[in-house]
Amino acid sequence: MKKHATMLDVAELAGVSQATVSLVLNGVQNARVSKSTQTRIFEAADTLEYRKGKAHAVPEGRNRVIGLIIDEVSTTPFAGPFIEGARDEAALQDVAVATFCTRSDPALEKAAIDLLVAQKTIGIIYTSLITRQVSVPDSFSKLPLVLLNCYEGKLRYPSVVPGDIVGGYAATEILLKAGHRRIAHLAGENVIEASIDREKGFRQAMAEWQVPVEEKFISPGGWTLHGGRERALALLSLETRPTAIFCFNDRMAIGCYEAARTLGISIPEELSVIGFDNDELSGYLDPRLSTMQLPHEEMARWSVAQLLDGYDAADQDLRKQKIKIECEIVDRDSIAPPKV
Repeated sequence: MKKHATMLDVAELAGVSQATVSLVLNGVQNARVSKSTQTRIFEAADTLEYRKGKAHAVPEGRNRVIGLIIDEVSTTPFAGPFIEGARDEAALQDVAVATFCTRSDPALEKAAIDLLVAQKTIGIIYTSLITRQVSVPDSFSKLPLVLLNCYEGKLRYPSVVPGDIVGGYAATEILLKAGHRRIAHLAGENVIEASIDREKGFRQAMAEWQVPVEEKFISPGGWTLHGGRERALALLSLETRPTAIFCFNDRMAIGCYEAARTLGISIPEELSVIGFDNDELSGYLDPRLSTMQLPHEEMARWSVAQLLDGYDAADQDLRKQKIKIECEIVDRDSIAPPKV
């Protein structure tokens, strides 16, 4: 019997990630995949005679509901894209998303699981607002499960996270391409995985461009607007100051703007700045902040697709992997060539 081609087979032939293949073949809107890449994926699928049928099949005997269990909704602006992405993708199959904010409380998680199991729902998307490794309680095994913005070390479930290392690399390379060599990094807290990965990306870009990293230009431990302002003030007060700063997030970048204004340094004429996260305020700064867009909506859509596809018994082992989706560059007005 001829072996059916899998999505992983299509990804290998097209030379892209399985996540990208999933976004294209599932018709995810705003997936930020180039036309040439989409064409290559469709051609690979045709060559392998990959057949997926109509979008995603809703499993028989299950109510058209997916549970989205999220640890928090108010500490960052990231909950919205997760909820909206999951809701919009599920709605394409006339499936509803029931959202539970549990704050990682085991009792609240159990109550949500019990309800979802009793209602014979399709499955659960277990979500963290901060990218991190988690230990999923065994009680979650009662329903199909996908991990969103988190992952387990032992890979029992499919998981999806942002490509923070590649994002940090891309943000730094924008500054390098503009001609900057004295580049500082306002790093996040070293207990946050995204902070560690974005700094790795920064260092990789500097190394590949053969630009030495000046350790005095690395200022770790920030997160807030105030932290960005204080750290930027220290960097910009150095005798030989940086000509560009890559900030861990947009909040710190806003603080960087305030520090530059305090010292009479104009952006981008005398200092280029790039942030991360594409906070809603970043497009309203003067000048508008260049930043990196987290793919949270695409990640949530991918998670819904994985749940619906998970009822097909084929390739279950291949599904147990950690997928990374790249962050998109949002090029605005805060970067210019250095004056010196």
